[in-house]
Amino acid sequence: MMQSSDTRIIHRRGSDELKMAPQPDGVLMGRKIQWFHHKSLAAWGYKKTQTDTFAVLHPLDEEKDNSTKTYPLYVVFHSSGHDVFSAVACIWQKGNHSIYHAPVGMYALYLDCRQNEDDWWWGGNSALEILSEDRRGIKKQPVEMRCIATVEWVADHYPIDRNRIYAVGNSMGGSGALGIAMCRGDLFAAVKVNVPAGVRHLVDRCDLEHTVLNGFSIPDPPVLVDYSAQNDPWSAGHQHLYRLMSENRYAMLGYWGNFGHANDDEVIEKENDLVHSFDLFQVALNQPYPAFTNADTDDTVPWADDGSIISDAAGQVNAYFRWGKVEEGEKHIEIPLRLLSPDERMSKFVFPQTAKTDITLRRLQKCHFPPGGQVTWKFGSCGGSVTADERGLVTIPQITVERQEKRLILHCENMAKQPDKKEGKTKNV
Repeated sequence: MMQSSDTRIIHRRGSDELKMAPQPDGVLMGRKIQWFHHKSLAAWGYKKTQTDTFAVLHPLDEEKDNSTKTYPLYVVFHSSGHDVFSAVACIWQKGNHSIYHAPVGMYALYLDCRQNEDDWWWGGNSALEILSEDRRGIKKQPVEMRCIATVEWVADHYPIDRNRIYAVGNSMGGSGALGIAMCRGDLFAAVKVNVPAGVRHLVDRCDLEHTVLNGFSIPDPPVLVDYSAQNDPWSAGHQHLYRLMSENRYAMLGYWGNFGHANDDEVIEKENDLVHSFDLFQVALNQPYPAFTNADTDDTVPWADDGSIISDAAGQVNAYFRWGKVEEGEKHIEIPLRLLSPDERMSKFVFPQTAKTDITLRRLQKCHFPPGGQVTWKFGSCGGSVTADERGLVTIPQITVERQEKRLILHCENMAKQPDKKEGKTKNV
């Protein structure tokens, strides 16, 4: 499918021009980098065959002689002002689109959507305009099919830990990461976006407004980290993202402040120093996670329902919650919960000592509660019983989390049974 090729990078900054022509196995900042051209596949749905490009950046400490070691994969979606070449070139300068700078211990995949006309990864809307009604809804566009196929190809051909694939994006790339990755919770562990220039792509592809009536569903989505600015026109519409993620009880940590359309971490953290306080890379595809909603420690989102800005203060949603390694069996699950402590991070924010929140457990691996089943729970000295909803989701309402870690324990004795097709027996589901 893919073949490597010499590719020229041209990156302009004012009157300066940075050029380099790496070989297929070039070196960038001490890390091996490979470039690939490939033709489109008919299954992706393009009207005519096209050629696209992507780059694979290797870990700095790659162990060539260790055939068993695997690495996380960091998937980068560039902004509308970049292409794959200039996005990679940003790595040369600290603070130049910080989210493009892949951690040194990971493989990184740099995708492209600028090489061919009308192949952008906006979805149907940007933050400022309706681009195409044909690209609305749950149907994936050719560019989305291509991106997923490329991620799969890289995961198959490199020593990638498939439980640790992460999507990131800036501006238009943030919109792309939201729309392409959030509906693929079976592939991506987590997603992080910097000033995404439109959230409608996510709302449509994940059907957050439940407009599809044919039983459409998605896997439990990746954990989402979003940091956007209320004084940035491209962040318009975030009121819908916060409301709908909460209503659907999906996991989101949100941060905002008056940093405009900034992409430099140092600039952003001057306005909101909590933005990178959560370790996104602790999230794994094969580990359950809690989704926190309706917390009394959440700040008021600065985007009003009508889109007007009602506050210029920095703020957060779910920024203080932390969880530890989950223990899971067929009938029970235990998850350590606590709050972020000021001993762990210096901040302008006043850290709460307690927080009341709803908690929904997602991405369960072994313990699948039956719809309508009674589930008992215990958290410190508190406990009770709740009923799993029609999807088997369990939500514990308004429990109090403290800085001191406690274990949330859930148990269901009467698990549903279904036939085991291979052995003709019954098994827990």
